[in-house]
Amino acid sequence: MSKILAIANQKGGVGKTTTSVNLAASFAATRRRILLIDLDPQGNATMGSGVDKRELELSSYEVLLEGTPVTAARQSLQDTGYDLLAANDDLTAADMALLEEDGRELKLKSALAPVIVDYDYVIIDCPPALNMLTINALVAANSVIIPTQCEYYALEGLSSLLSTVEKIRKLLNPGLQIEGLLRTMFDPRNNLANQVSAQLLEHFGEKVYRTVIPRNVRLAEAPSHGLPALLYDKASSGATAYLALAGEMLRRDESALGLRGKLQ
Repeated sequence: MSKILAIANQKGGVGKTTTSVNLAASFAATRRRILLIDLDPQGNATMGSGVDKRELELSSYEVLLEGTPVTAARQSLQDTGYDLLAANDDLTAADMALLEEDGRELKLKSALAPVIVDYDYVIIDCPPALNMLTINALVAANSVIIPTQCEYYALEGLSSLLSTVEKIRKLLNPGLQIEGLLRTMFDPRNNLANQVSAQLLEHFGEKVYRTVIPRNVRLAEAPSHGLPALLYDKASSGATAYLALAGEMLRRDESALGLRGKLQ
């Protein structure tokens, strides 16, 4: 069964793009069929996947606003093992342009409908804002992964995102769920990080992934080489952490499927 995951947090610098790219590569390494969608005008997931955003002929902009089929705009990346719907700064204008469109919240969902059967997971890298692009991602998605740094202001921003998810659920996407909270750039030597981590576990329980993404130099270096960490340095703690996250998510999904099967 196909699953659409939005990687979202309106706070910048929390590891959304790092998570999107490395989770896509880790799933691909387990032979899952993956589509990574870059919905951020910065195009960092595009560049981090080894695609030059300055040379795009078709991107997520054309899919959202010009009706270009995903099949025409996606790229199959042999090195990373996943397909990419790339983005560049054209998307900056898309947020405003979408406001004038009929059915503006449903553009991405409609575009994905014909291709969703081609994939096991679709991963959407959202911009660091609760704008029309993020709303399109949340309406299209089955669930949301929230990368969170374990610091004070991260908790403050989390409440705004959860409120938005609840509104989307009530108005536009009743099936939308919180897939999980992911602790990123974690340094266990930092007392505040440990305190915030404990608060997340207390408030969200099993929604917090057991896997923790460490602060890791190789993970930070990989995008400048246009590679996921798994291909840049597969032995690094960052690469192994994202492989562990993919494994944890697959086990959760298999367990949920098994439970549903018993209830039917």
